[in-house]
Amino acid sequence: MSKKPDLFTELEQEQIRIAIEKAEKNTSGEIRICAERNCPVPNAFDRAASYFLKIGMDKTSQRNGVLIYIATDDHKFAIIGDEGINRQVPEGFWNSTKERMIGKFRTGSLASGIIEGITAAGEQLQKLFPVQDGDKNELSDDISYI
Repeated sequence: MSKKPDLFTELEQEQIRIAIEKAEKNTSGEIRICAERNCPVPNAFDRAASYFLKIGMDKTSQRNGVLIYIATDDHKFAIIGDEGINRQVPEGFWNSTKERMIGKFRTGSLASGIIEGITAAGEQLQKLFPVQDGDKNELSDDISYI
């Protein structure tokens, strides 16, 4: 991994990490944020899918990981849910989550948009994959920089 770019302030990074902790508190699901300045491929979803596998998000016990990928300078982002959650979320859920995030992005608040996505994913994960006895945080809550 390369040196952490200054895409977010320290406060924004902390707010995002806290939002992930809060979202994961009541679920066995895992949420990760992956950020970089530029998306090196034409499709942000393809980049997110590649990174999803690279960081082992497909290895969670219930296959209920969610990755929010963002390329800040290119204004691209994607949300990927693993097969466990994708089988259960309502049709159109990921698109409606993206629209909620875009609404925040348009106000100039990248961090708020990401937190909006984390919150929406966390609400679904809590309904579909409630926390279980002995559940542990399987993945880091910090932003992953490519």
